[in-house]
Amino acid sequence: MAIIGKLLKNRRAGDHNLAWELENLRGGASFELTSPDFGHETTLDPRHASKRIGGQDLSPALAWSTPPEGTAQLLLVVEDPDAPMGLPFVHALALLDPALTALPRGGLTATNPAPGVELLRSGWGSGYTGPAPVKSHGPHRYAFQLFALTEPLTTVNGKSPAGAKPRDVMSAAVSHARARTDGFYERP
Repeated sequence: MAIIGKLLKNRRAGDHNLAWELENLRGGASFELTSPDFGHETTLDPRHASKRIGGQDLSPALAWSTPPEGTAQLLLVVEDPDAPMGLPFVHALALLDPALTALPRGGLTATNPAPGVELLRSGWGSGYTGPAPVKSHGPHRYAFQLFALTEPLTTVNGKSPAGAKPRDVMSAAVSHARARTDGFYERP
């Protein structure tokens, strides 16, 4: 597998394809998103990595400042813009109650999400899928992005948000504020 990583070294989805860059999610304001499990632009602990590579698929704890007034719902998107694909790989997608200001460690677990969390489809089913970058592909950035939506997302192209494709959900949402923190993970 290491040879595949080396062959794909220069192929990456790119930051410009993140949900963060979608016009409808840019919003005018910002608020703060942090994690007690990793600092912004530091390495994620192996327990947050995929079970496929020896991790636990344990979503990191997250905390955020109060979103601006008028927030009807929060949309959490976790993406890997360094995936050797056309678009970033979606590691988690969830709608959150706007009263929440934190998620506990493991709060995005598919079988037992935290209260106030509605898990949506991601790259592998629903719930958090930890990092599992191709060996020798180099460091991958994991963008934890939180969007304060002006209207609750109740349908996406005539479907419930839980049944819609991740990119369709991101395109249907309208944000008036956003927050972000990034972590890194690499397989040698």
